[in-house]
Amino acid sequence: MTGAQLKDKIVAYSKDIGIDKIGFTSADPFLSLKDRLLEQQRLDYQSGFEEQDIDKRVTPVELLPEAKTIVSIALAYPSKMKNPPKSTKGSRRGVFCRASWGEDYHRVLKDRLQKLEEYMMELVPGSKCKSMVDTGELSDRAAAERAGIGWSGKNCAIITPEYGSYVYLGEMITTISLPPDTPITEQCGSCNKCVDACPTGALVQGGQLDSNKCIAYLTQTKDFLPERYRKKLGNRLYGCDTCQQVCPENKGMDFHHQTEFEPDPELVKPKLIPLLELSNKEFKQKYGRIAGSWRGKKPIQRNAIIALGHFKAEEAVDTLGRLINKDPRPVIRGTAAWSLGQIGTESAIGLLQHAYNNEKSSEVVQEIENALNQHLSKKSVSPPH
Repeated sequence: MTGAQLKDKIVAYSKDIGIDKIGFTSADPFLSLKDRLLEQQRLDYQSGFEEQDIDKRVTPVELLPEAKTIVSIALAYPSKMKNPPKSTKGSRRGVFCRASWGEDYHRVLKDRLQKLEEYMMELVPGSKCKSMVDTGELSDRAAAERAGIGWSGKNCAIITPEYGSYVYLGEMITTISLPPDTPITEQCGSCNKCVDACPTGALVQGGQLDSNKCIAYLTQTKDFLPERYRKKLGNRLYGCDTCQQVCPENKGMDFHHQTEFEPDPELVKPKLIPLLELSNKEFKQKYGRIAGSWRGKKPIQRNAIIALGHFKAEEAVDTLGRLINKDPRPVIRGTAAWSLGQIGTESAIGLLQHAYNNEKSSEVVQEIENALNQHLSKKSVSPPH
């Protein structure tokens, strides 16, 4: 078979196994990407979750000797939830981003890629393949862009003509030589909505992201969230969709044909207070199958506490009081102090004062002092009753 005939067979099979879009490109090095990554590194814009060896990220033959082709795939996911529960006063809810709805996409895409690998190696005995999704060395976005899946938007997402940017990406390096597809020309034009809408200014300019400011990254950290970002977090528990929601290319894009990605509304828009009561085992049983669970329950619970402060949820005072006095994790105790300070009721302030007398962690003591000082500052400038 010719390379073109092989490619036609692979494309047809990809549709049979539920891949929404597939593209092909050479396994040549990503030279312009290397320059961008070195600049990101120089500016300290990296999150730390990436592969640190830049040469591996841009040189496919370092990952698979004799590599000839990169096959990029995309699976669409929904942007709207059917019958979403409402967050109401007295029963506040948090939210997981759309990329964490349904089954963990890493597993789903790896399953599709494994099937594709097996088929391709049957077509060409003796060939080799290496697949990866998100956590691999290669940049999913760079591979998808060069393979014609979509263009790289100013929001640092791949935007496809068919599905907008609501797609998961994965790729496979192979020793099979296949004809490349033509990249899609960038179509953002003068639109700057995503850059303007970013809550923390993490989109430094179109196509350049300071990961350390990105809410999607911040929700996954395990330490104290810097105070300047807490109110920006809102009720986000994991990830952030703002730069995708405002994108005109995503208007009307909502796909539910990949059943694995269909969200359980109670799971991805959960009540905040019950979330704080979960043990490690309960958290894994309930959330273990979604992408947002990969860092464990601590970041999610910290974010839930911040959300309660954001809502000034008076019904959470007793729960936050238990956390500030009894939770063994300083980050949880200190964040509970911040949240109690935001709520600011008499009982909340009383709990802060009680905790201050017993706290041993200097970081938590500082959080309590900040919360109490903020309360006193507000009180001193309040108009007389």
